[in-house]
Amino acid sequence: MDLEYRKLYWMIKKEWLSLKRHPSRLVAIIIFPIIMILLFGYGMGGDLTNLPVVVVSQSDGHLTDQTLTDIKANDAFSVVDIIDNVDDGKAMVDSGKVKAAIILPSNYDDNDTAQKTATLYLDSSDQMASQVLIPSSQQIFNQISINELQSSNSNLEVQNSTNTNPVSSQINSAKSSISIQINKIYGDIKYIDFLVPAVLAMTVMMSCMMGMGAAIAGERETGELARLFMTPTSVATVIGGKILAKLSVEMMRAIVLLVAAIILFSITIKGGILQTLLLLFIGALCFVGFGVALSARAQTQEDYSQMVMPFSMPMMFVSGVFYPIETMPWIFQKIAYIFPLTYLNDAMRAVMIQGRPLSSVWLDILILLGFTLLFFLIGVKRFNRDV
Repeated sequence: MDLEYRKLYWMIKKEWLSLKRHPSRLVAIIIFPIIMILLFGYGMGGDLTNLPVVVVSQSDGHLTDQTLTDIKANDAFSVVDIIDNVDDGKAMVDSGKVKAAIILPSNYDDNDTAQKTATLYLDSSDQMASQVLIPSSQQIFNQISINELQSSNSNLEVQNSTNTNPVSSQINSAKSSISIQINKIYGDIKYIDFLVPAVLAMTVMMSCMMGMGAAIAGERETGELARLFMTPTSVATVIGGKILAKLSVEMMRAIVLLVAAIILFSITIKGGILQTLLLLFIGALCFVGFGVALSARAQTQEDYSQMVMPFSMPMMFVSGVFYPIETMPWIFQKIAYIFPLTYLNDAMRAVMIQGRPLSSVWLDILILLGFTLLFFLIGVKRFNRDV
């Protein structure tokens, strides 16, 4: 019995010695659970606050000042600027600089009975932000309207006490109510419309990164890569062949995913299928490069899996796949912009939901290509032919 206990002890010790020989695996085991707790605890489903908006004020007066004060006091809004040109305000929304423009009409401060209608010019492609901005705006203007009517009634009571014609005075002095018109520039967007572009990007990211682990680290572990290098084949040819093979598989997967989304969820791709596929191709190339960089020195597929998870899982949660980046604490919002998936998500939503051309997402594409170049340079430099 004592001998069996010693054998059991040595089996446990063997596993710990294996971890000691693979420090990357040990670090991942320690760090990864902490990262996931942080992501689930702080990074998902938080309250949307301080959404950037611009106020277009075409009049001056007490009512305008009170409205600006109420908007600034509301946690849902972060007023980026106050301007007087409606076209400039709409352009800021169209370009993505702000989520909405609150437009106050030119008769907003007129003391008459004419209807006063403010406009919320809204980027409805961000479905979750719209769910916050619309009711918050309606609440503000409803409250302002109530306050103005109460103020008007108070004035009427004073006038009626000294006026021999209270009915005529009430008609002439009463203020009209204030309403708000919602202008959703991309129409009604459902959560599934918001979700699908990023899920497509995330699926390509996961399959590319995990696939390269099987293609390089897995074949290194089984000895297939060593036998391949025994042939008169250059490193560039081997890696290039694996990359092209993986890209062809991923493009087929992307087409299947797009067709399934269109059939199952009636998704409308406003910017065109070819542009969407081109973005997915650029994203696939980037994440294949990421996989090459990580697998360049991984000796086994298990090592690669432990190395890739601390990158892929945080990227999936922090890059705005399921929730807008604005829901996260500020530190996660900053971290999101060091992940390539953030830029692919942004470009995919711009093309699929907003119908923008590729020229309008040139910065996202340029950053993705920059990541791609960096990953391939790291992978080629670190790649060890002596497998």
